[in-house]
Amino acid sequence: MLQPLSQSQIEQFISKGYTKLENAFPEELARQGREILWKDTGCDPNDPTGWTRPVIRLGEYAQQPFAAAVNRPLLHQAFDQLVGAGKWVPRHSLGTFPVRFPSHDDPGDTGWHVDASFPGHDPYDYLQWRVNVKSKGRALLMLFLFSDIGECNAPTRIRVGSHLDVARALLPAGDAGLSFMELAGHLDITVHRPEVNATGKAGTVYLCHPFLAHAAQPNHGKSPRFMAQPPLLLKTEFDLNEKTGDYPPVEKAIMEAIKGQS
Repeated sequence: MLQPLSQSQIEQFISKGYTKLENAFPEELARQGREILWKDTGCDPNDPTGWTRPVIRLGEYAQQPFAAAVNRPLLHQAFDQLVGAGKWVPRHSLGTFPVRFPSHDDPGDTGWHVDASFPGHDPYDYLQWRVNVKSKGRALLMLFLFSDIGECNAPTRIRVGSHLDVARALLPAGDAGLSFMELAGHLDITVHRPEVNATGKAGTVYLCHPFLAHAAQPNHGKSPRFMAQPPLLLKTEFDLNEKTGDYPPVEKAIMEAIKGQS
């Protein structure tokens, strides 16, 4: 079977923390998805005077265009390549959409962070959700572009290679890991990393290591940005004590980062 990710893309994922899949799902699905999302924003796509908020957060989306986009055979094969066959949980939705409108106002959510993956003492308080070095609960961070996103259209910012720094920061915290806010307080260790923007045509998907530091930014373009950022969930957590050395790329990146740190 032809694999969607080349060896060089897999090596980039391990060293840089992400890989970009163009044409991962059809633009027609993106168009259908935007129609649904536009209705739910309450805004008129032909009347920019009504685009008064810098960001509108829309809820869980499992309608056909979204479910079809995340279940493309090419993406499933890529999940197997990066995470390991049988180790990830199939998705039937694309989660929430933070729709970012052109605006000079601060959206208030542009800080650098790593997405948390399992609950703390209060499962309803996301700021207390946690991340551990075994990436309990999360296999990938994914960015699904449902509109064309250029440099001015609020592309997600990525700190290249920051997943390696984060793995080393998580190691001393053991299985309990760090909360979302605790880990955010450690991200000054990633400031030396170069930044890239997650740009591309509608239908592009970025598959990112779950420890990758990333951040939103304001939309200084002329059109809204439609992008989903769902996790791919793990059935279990990675076993960093395996002796075979035959690690999938997500796990291999963690192992290489913490080598000699324990």
